[in-house]
Amino acid sequence: CGGIMPQYINLINYTEQGVKDMKNMPNRVTAARQAMQNAGGKLLSYHLTLGQYDAVVISEFPDDESYTSFILGVAAEGNVHPTTLKAFTEEEVTRIVRNIP
Repeated sequence: CGGIMPQYINLINYTEQGVKDMKNMPNRVTAARQAMQNAGGKLLSYHLTLGQYDAVVISEFPDDESYTSFILGVAAEGNVHPTTLKAFTEEEVTRIVRNIP
């Protein structure tokens, strides 16, 4: 298929442990970027946010399995509670809706 890898949007809430280490956030984002690369993925963007979620992370991985292994490892570290949304590109949506009966 070539092209873009599947994309994932993470809605992040920091745990109490994660908030206590907030000053180290730039280093944690850098480490996450490297860990994603090591897992075959890529960090597309990280945003600290106001509102219901503390941060939004957009990444891409070769497949759902590699992404899931990665995010379970992140969650196990105890700094975040991630909620994952699998994202579809405009091109993918066009293909999907063409198949609606």
